Amino acid sequence: MDSQEQWNLENGDSKDLSKENLIGRTAQTMSSSLLRKKSDPMLLSKVRFRLLRQFLTNLQEVVLGTKLCVLFLAIPLAIIAECYNFKRHWIFALSLLGLTPLAERVSFLTEQIAYYTGPTVGGLLNATCGNATELIIALFALHQEKIHVVKYSLLGSILSNLLLVLGTSLFCGGLANLKKEQRFDRKQADVNSFLLLLGLLCLMLPLMFRHAVEPAGTFTDGAILQLSRASSIIMLVAYVAYLFFQLKTHRQLFESEEEDEDGVLSEEKAVIGFWSAFIWLVGMTVIIALLSEYVVGTIEAASDSWGISVSFISIILLPIVGNAAEHAGSIIFAFKNKLDISLGVALGSATQISMFVVPLCVIVAWIMGVHMDLDFNLLETGCLAIAIIITAFTLQDGTSHYMKGVVLCLCYGVIATCFFVHKIAQDQTSVVNLGVTSSSSGVLTA
Repeated sequence: MDSQEQWNLENGDSKDLSKENLIGRTAQTMSSSLLRKKSDPMLLSKVRFRLLRQFLTNLQEVVLGTKLCVLFLAIPLAIIAECYNFKRHWIFALSLLGLTPLAERVSFLTEQIAYYTGPTVGGLLNATCGNATELIIALFALHQEKIHVVKYSLLGSILSNLLLVLGTSLFCGGLANLKKEQRFDRKQADVNSFLLLLGLLCLMLPLMFRHAVEPAGTFTDGAILQLSRASSIIMLVAYVAYLFFQLKTHRQLFESEEEDEDGVLSEEKAVIGFWSAFIWLVGMTVIIALLSEYVVGTIEAASDSWGISVSFISIILLPIVGNAAEHAGSIIFAFKNKLDISLGVALGSATQISMFVVPLCVIVAWIMGVHMDLDFNLLETGCLAIAIIITAFTLQDGTSHYMKGVVLCLCYGVIATCFFVHKIAQDQTSVVNLGVTSSSSGVLTA
């Protein structure tokens, strides 16, 4: 009896996991798999007690089965720092580091569950949990009514995927394949680009409405809120149609297959049972929720301590650290001249956040009685529009070279510099306003 059959029996599911039952692997799950370590099941085969052997095997696969396992140490350190009232910026930094391996492990666990549930349910599960970290952070920020943190973090995730991740992948892939032209399938890129443009339209309408209606007041704010809620419903309907397109009618466009060193397609198998994966997934989701609460509660203290704006931390730092594992996998696949997988990671994540996470947060805020709209302000919406347009132009011919990656990375650097300088400009404006107020008070006193 091999290890797979043993796991099926131990978890009450002896169903044959044939190739028809396995899900088509998406680019996101393929990207995360590069950071996993293969374990030896024979190491724990001599443990006599079945429950203990099962627990240790789970521990080996889930906790120690990633190359980022050393970062799990940041989780108890963050909890200790919170319990003993350490400085708030240390709690923020440790929580952010602890979220990095958890995001990759959630992807691993959803993939394990998908092996048992079939392609449709497995695909929906992967699509829903693909950006679980961003969604949980946004929900906690909504609970604390920090609307600006929600908007900044989601906007930063879209920008980092479109410019930083995609740009770095194209740059590294171009350098590693200088003697050959890199090509990719435009069909998947076109679908994601259309959805991103639809999401951009829904974000621009409240902004244009605010500037078109003068003077702005309570009536304008209420109309923008209603427009945002209606647009969010339309975005969610479009995302459901996208899922049907991705998982049913045109699944072949989004499935990714990995080859081994001999060019043979490798067949992945589940390494833990269904209920074991489900319990671990619930536990890690609870830990992500705890660390997300720490991040949201200490982000202002980190901003004051480090001298950088909340917008810079939310737009630049949170997305980079939170999805570091997935991003690293995208770059590695670009090195291997597998740009379709790299594009699936970058564009797929950006589309999911734009068309699912953002409107879902508006609807959840509506249910909670929090007034969140789709007006992301002029600077933020302008940066997003430029990023989407540049990305669409970059991918229009179906070929790639390192210069395209250079342009995308430099665009991201310019936007990051803009939000970093924005903090300095705000501080200078506050000092000037304070000086004017003091002078006016002195004149009135005289």
